[in-house]
Amino acid sequence: MAKKNMIEKEKKRIALSKKYELKREELRKKLKEVDSIEEKFLVSSQLEKLPRNGMKVRIKNRCWVTGRSRSYYRDFGLARHSLREMAHEGLLPGLKKSSW
Repeated sequence: MAKKNMIEKEKKRIALSKKYELKREELRKKLKEVDSIEEKFLVSSQLEKLPRNGMKVRIKNRCWVTGRSRSYYRDFGLARHSLREMAHEGLLPGLKKSSW
């Protein structure tokens, strides 16, 4: 199980990224349209003032059962431990243990 504070940090990052998404997008468009260097510096400084945790890149996928961030399977939203346990119990339809 992941630490509670890490899960809460992740929730905060998601909220911040949603909050600043439009503003960040507008500033990026403005940065591409501006011709003079002085204006580019102004726009880039405004972009830098936005919180870093507000970027989509900072968001990590986490298992919805355990909160684990590593060995995450996107198709199920689970970490490998949870995926294996749930597959053995038959809780994931269409998934079975392979043997050859």
